[in-house]
Amino acid sequence: MAERIRFDTLTDAEAEGLMQLVGFKINEEEFGVDILMVQEIIRSAPVTAVPNSPEFVEGVINLRGDIIPVIDLRKRLYLYMGEGGGEGNWILILNIKERVIGFIVDRVTEVLKVEQDKVEPPPDIVVVGLENQYIHGVCDINGKLLIILSFERILFNEEYHMLKETNYKELSLGEESIVQ
Repeated sequence: MAERIRFDTLTDAEAEGLMQLVGFKINEEEFGVDILMVQEIIRSAPVTAVPNSPEFVEGVINLRGDIIPVIDLRKRLYLYMGEGGGEGNWILILNIKERVIGFIVDRVTEVLKVEQDKVEPPPDIVVVGLENQYIHGVCDINGKLLIILSFERILFNEEYHMLKETNYKELSLGEESIVQ
């Protein structure tokens, strides 16, 4: 079972055998990400489009002087049905392999603690295709399934390297630079 917790209330003894996750929704589906990857969570920020980027890359944001690529997780996971979002979106700022990347989600729900032995691997039929290797596991939370994503695998190697090699600080759109 999962429950809402505060970041500062979990002792080391309690943390043994538990996964702490940040819960979020895309459409009505519930997902989770390891809390240790989350650098911060922000409400929608102005996103500047980047020409010739993959369809799922919304653009970049300026977060206190750092230029961060932003990926629409709905597009990346092919969850187009019932597109909600718009102005109510949230951006999860994650640290993935020492690279900071923002992911747009519909809403952030709560911080969860889940017993590691309650997390089941995804069914074989789901992970047969290479594109589904980013599902770490699933667990039942009050009768509803939570899909735990492995953000290290959300981007394929070539996509990750493309983002890593792009120097967003030097990007220029028209006559106006992204960085002030």
